[in-house]
Amino acid sequence: MQGESPVRVQVVVVGGGPVGMLLAAELAGYGVDTVLLESRADVSEQPKATTLHARAVQTLARRGHLPGQGYPYTEGAAESPFHFAGLPGLTITAPAREPEPILKRPQAELERHFEARARAAGARILREHQVLEVVQEDDGVRVTAGGPQGTVICFAEYVVGADGARSTVRDRAGIASDTHPATVSALMGAVTLARPDELPKGWHRTERGWIVAKLDAEGRTHIRTLNCDGAHPDRQLPPTLEELRREVSWIAGREIAMDAPRWLSRFSDFARLARTFRAGRVFLVGDAAHVHFPIGGQGLSTGVLDALNLGWKLALTVQGSADAGLLDTYDLERRPVARRVIDQTQAQLALMRPGPELDALRRVFTGVLSADREHGYLAGLISAQDTVLPDHIEGSCRATGTFLRNAVLSTAKGETDVIGLLRDGRPILLLLGEEDGGHQEAAREWEGGLNVVRARATPEVPHDALLVRPDGYVAWVSGDGRDLTEALSAHFVKGAVLRSAVPEGIASVGHP
Repeated sequence: MQGESPVRVQVVVVGGGPVGMLLAAELAGYGVDTVLLESRADVSEQPKATTLHARAVQTLARRGHLPGQGYPYTEGAAESPFHFAGLPGLTITAPAREPEPILKRPQAELERHFEARARAAGARILREHQVLEVVQEDDGVRVTAGGPQGTVICFAEYVVGADGARSTVRDRAGIASDTHPATVSALMGAVTLARPDELPKGWHRTERGWIVAKLDAEGRTHIRTLNCDGAHPDRQLPPTLEELRREVSWIAGREIAMDAPRWLSRFSDFARLARTFRAGRVFLVGDAAHVHFPIGGQGLSTGVLDALNLGWKLALTVQGSADAGLLDTYDLERRPVARRVIDQTQAQLALMRPGPELDALRRVFTGVLSADREHGYLAGLISAQDTVLPDHIEGSCRATGTFLRNAVLSTAKGETDVIGLLRDGRPILLLLGEEDGGHQEAAREWEGGLNVVRARATPEVPHDALLVRPDGYVAWVSGDGRDLTEALSAHFVKGAVLRSAVPEGIASVGHP
């Protein structure tokens, strides 16, 4: 692909972190000719995100991308302890027969996992390629990158920027952002403490700020600090061991000796939300689209859900199987979610600010966390399980836009479940009971891109018929005030044939 002659591809993904690699794996799995350009030569081992929350885990399971040999199937509801603003007591709960609600994996491990899947599906991964220009033309996008052997020019139908907070794609596409300036300064890094027992594992709050400490298998202590006295004057200035030692000691109120620093970096509560996640043939996912204060481990999950929302829509569009307006729903569905993440991380930071005037609020909020175990409002915010997609068509019922739980279904071919049915990446028309109300006949012209599944009626799915998207969200249910043909027409093209995306991965009930 080297040289000045443009290479035509269907989609170029810029940025090879876990979100970009996941999107490339999704697209290539559908048979989309995909090239990914990444500036780094190798996966960075610097500790970053380690948490995937429930809705991201559930959607990865449905698409077969969940790491490991199988998802940890649970008979009853599963619970995981978590925190809100560093205050303990929050419980994240996932429904029965779903994966555990929190998946802990280092970001580097996830990136390698998704890259392996992308390569196996046929995506071309070009490392050490720095994107220089992104130019939209009448019938595509021209991407110019510099690589080890010279210039690479790709002419693509669509381009997706997954290239992080300082996104070149966002800049070159001219996508403006709303920003919130930094008001705090924070440091992170791994060190060896002279006296490890002086800073035990956990969250440490003092009148000056916060320290979070975690011990790794090699005896290093991973430290994060939060100083609410103001933003650092130069967020791009690399921190030093002495700066970290001085900051930790000041917050702790005593001298904390340390040496052997690794992966020192600084961050803040700077927030950014792109004003649109789509500009013509250019899309943004992950940190290129939204950045927030990294509390609660929500950044990676939000980016993963961006990729899983956009991937099937872009694949169907490229293959000519999607209605022209389907791609517009990406911004309509994902941008409000990113806005809520920014809002609630700013709310968490407000609770974390030091000062006796906030002590009473924190005490009250500790009780709120305990009560939330029953109602699940804060747990839904953190885990994204409260996400209900907006109605794009008037008249749809409340079930439309909700996430379909992993119900067990009895079919003529045996027992299966929702996760197993969605693994090939095709939408499902699920017909429950003896009578289908003419729905199968109504959907006949779309059957080339649709799996029609008949199953026994079950109280777990209180509807006679449902149209389920590849990402697990309900696009239509019987009795929602619309004809099935109207819902199908809003998503898919009549007579189109959609290639199944069957990645290697998890086993599901009835689906080895």
